[in-house]
Amino acid sequence: MKRSARIVAPLAALLLAGLAAAGCAPQTSGGGAAKDEKSGTLRVWLFREVDNRPKQQVVDAAVAAFRARHRGTDVEVEYIPVETRAQRVTAAFNDPASAPDLIEYGNTDTAAYVKDGGLADLTAEFAAWPDAKDTDPAARASVTVDGKVYGAPLLVGVRALYYRTDVFRELGLRPPRTQAELIATAKRLRRAKPELYGLAVGGAYTYGALPFVWAHGGELATGPAGSYEAAVDGAAARRGVAAYASLFGDDNCPAAKCAAMGGNATVTAFASGKAAMAIGGDFSRAAVDAGPVKGKYAVVPLPGLAPGSLAPPFAGGNNLGVLKSTAHRTLAVDLMKTLAGKETQGRLFDAMGFLPTYTDVRAEAARRQPFVKPFIDSLDAGAKFVPVTPAWGRIDAEQVLPTMFQEIVSGRKDVAAATSDAARKMDAAFAAAR
Repeated sequence: MKRSARIVAPLAALLLAGLAAAGCAPQTSGGGAAKDEKSGTLRVWLFREVDNRPKQQVVDAAVAAFRARHRGTDVEVEYIPVETRAQRVTAAFNDPASAPDLIEYGNTDTAAYVKDGGLADLTAEFAAWPDAKDTDPAARASVTVDGKVYGAPLLVGVRALYYRTDVFRELGLRPPRTQAELIATAKRLRRAKPELYGLAVGGAYTYGALPFVWAHGGELATGPAGSYEAAVDGAAARRGVAAYASLFGDDNCPAAKCAAMGGNATVTAFASGKAAMAIGGDFSRAAVDAGPVKGKYAVVPLPGLAPGSLAPPFAGGNNLGVLKSTAHRTLAVDLMKTLAGKETQGRLFDAMGFLPTYTDVRAEAARRQPFVKPFIDSLDAGAKFVPVTPAWGRIDAEQVLPTMFQEIVSGRKDVAAATSDAARKMDAAFAAAR
């Protein structure tokens, strides 16, 4: 998942990622509704943003177009808090009579919602939808479980490297071209300006850490979907974990202050002028521009190991899905296509800065708004996703990866011990989800 330009609340949505609903098997798991009504009222749940007005205006226009095509049909849109979505969605799955027809959900929740039996299989409708052919692979993967499609990607969130242009100019530095150079530059900045973090990092910032693991060739898990085995304790993954952990210390970001920081805190440190670099999302721009560093920063992709290579970013984002219990399946699917289609995604980019999930719409967005180019370049270089399994909700809820990093940077465990413990917990979650 993601949180959007909302870093104040969403990466509150960034970490949309994994409060996946747990709980009893819902009543909808046995099958869908017995009827498909072609009129009536559709209920929609969308996430409420920090400043929701621009999003609501775009949605209202899309709904008006939908109503014009479907006389005798009404649409009720409710904007729900991201933080309480797990409880709301679980309740909806268990009570079809009061459930909405269409929901927005974090992309790391897909597998759990499918296992709970709440989302309709839209494989055929997605395949026949002309817009879908231009959906980027990472976004398509986020709505796919066991080869079946359970919704439409709505927006994508990705991170890159923010850096202070004024500080770099003063010290005669250039943006780092490799991960080793990034680490060395962070420590050089700290030496030259001890009042700043060189690169703001967080022990609880999972999606800032994963590019280091992936850049070194590591994986979170391996194996076919449904039979995942943890790989975070593999040799390559451990090298990536060690590289990220090396950024915690008095020579860059003191563990006493940085071990507990998450993504919001690291971007806040940069936005407030307390860090020379930070790993932030395309959705972080509003927060950065609201601080004293406005006009004094630039963004480049997070570098990989070799010059010119990029570290694979996490492909966060949100999707739209039709509930299996809906009595208006055909209408709900058409409304989903209207809200997640190219035209609406383009308008959401203009209004909210949400990155479109379509490669052609993103290219046009980059042409009109150069700021997003580093993020799009990162996506195009090969964004990655967490294992598509309902186990991810448990792994995320139990803070398995943040705990691993915090144990290392605090000195309680070395990399080998911490990654082994994390792998054991992940394997337990994978086994329980089978």
